[in-house]
Amino acid sequence: MKARPEIPRGPYLVVGMARSGVAAALALRRAGERVMGVDAGEPAIGGEPADAGVELHLGEQGIALLERARAVVKSPGVPAQAPVIAAARERDLPVLGELELAWRMLANEFIAVTGTNGKTTTVELIGHIHRVAGNVGTAACSLVGRLEGDATVVCEASSFQLEDTLCFAPEAAVLLNVSPDHLDRHASMAAYLTAKLRIFARQDAQDIAIAPAAMLQDQARPPLGRGRHLGFGFGPEAEMRERDGSLCWQGQPLLEVRELRLRGRHNTENAMAAAAVCLARGLGREAVRAGLRSFAGVPHRLEEVANRGGVLFVNDSKATNVASTLVALDAFAQPGARASIHLILGGQGKGQDFTALCAPIRRSCRAVYLIGEDAGAIAAALVGAQTALHECVELERALAAAEQAAVAGEVVVLSPACASFDQFADFEARGDRFRELLGGGGFPACASK
Repeated sequence: MKARPEIPRGPYLVVGMARSGVAAALALRRAGERVMGVDAGEPAIGGEPADAGVELHLGEQGIALLERARAVVKSPGVPAQAPVIAAARERDLPVLGELELAWRMLANEFIAVTGTNGKTTTVELIGHIHRVAGNVGTAACSLVGRLEGDATVVCEASSFQLEDTLCFAPEAAVLLNVSPDHLDRHASMAAYLTAKLRIFARQDAQDIAIAPAAMLQDQARPPLGRGRHLGFGFGPEAEMRERDGSLCWQGQPLLEVRELRLRGRHNTENAMAAAAVCLARGLGREAVRAGLRSFAGVPHRLEEVANRGGVLFVNDSKATNVASTLVALDAFAQPGARASIHLILGGQGKGQDFTALCAPIRRSCRAVYLIGEDAGAIAAALVGAQTALHECVELERALAAAEQAAVAGEVVVLSPACASFDQFADFEARGDRFRELLGGGGFPACASK
């Protein structure tokens, strides 16, 4: 097991007291550190941090608290430009992200997965194959002190988390894909890619680095670190590739694509990435094959939740960017058939370009139902789709309109391509509301445009 750097000496100031910040504060308290927690908002965090001895300061910036801190932990949702973070760096205080802190405090091997889309599915699939610990929906720091020494941590690593890493070097790292996202937070697409590639930056030669084969072949890309590079994809240069309807590992068939229970080409790619990292780490081919065959997917990602009168209802609330919604449209399109998708789209657009949806919507969608604060801007971007647009504002109205219009053989898909925070606590709450509405009850109507 590779050595981890020690955590800095406290006292600590944890900035951002949502799920990750609370987990970091509690892990530090269990390690005997003095901890202050600050949040410019007033999140509902319950009594556990205070009961554990965390000194809480909610509704304030926290710059004055730096006088009593020797180190800072930054939650991933806190931007680098936040005044307290900028002030901490000006004072040369160490600033760690929550993922970095967890990695230093846990002696376990890490498999970290990043990418614009598919992280949750791939992490769950790797965990399903390994039958080990994973941190989907769970802050990594919450695992400190709770794992056996031989357990492997399988974790998502977002661009927000990765840009806060200092020494993070997982024993295995996976990059699934990169497409425009979070450009309201990152200065440019180049900055976003740089953050993603930090997952490989500090790996050693004995570590495993899994990436799309096309990226590994691209001489213009930034360097990927010193790990053992293995590619997945559809070309002959990939160690894990699709050939004649089968997934093949280093030239030998593993299983047929039709044996996967996951729908869509993107999920074939997720399965290839998951299988590649498992096989590269020494898991047996039969165990990997069995895991791929038996994995049924994750909630809120192309989740088929109801079938009413031959109309399929799909919860894809996890689709928080345009690229994810493009995947959903591809998964449910009927090649050569009439447009059959009723798409529920919208929320907080995050500065994305929605015109990329025009051609797929024109081919595959009978109608689009727009919700959320950016519904008007998205409608303007989709004029070229030449498809009926209905500004419904609320999810309830959108689902009502889609359900009324859809006929047997068609699909109603909630795939918003947007963040949910204008109307819901998170994408899970949005997806849960979609499920709840399908449980019964009437809906108000929305207006057409």
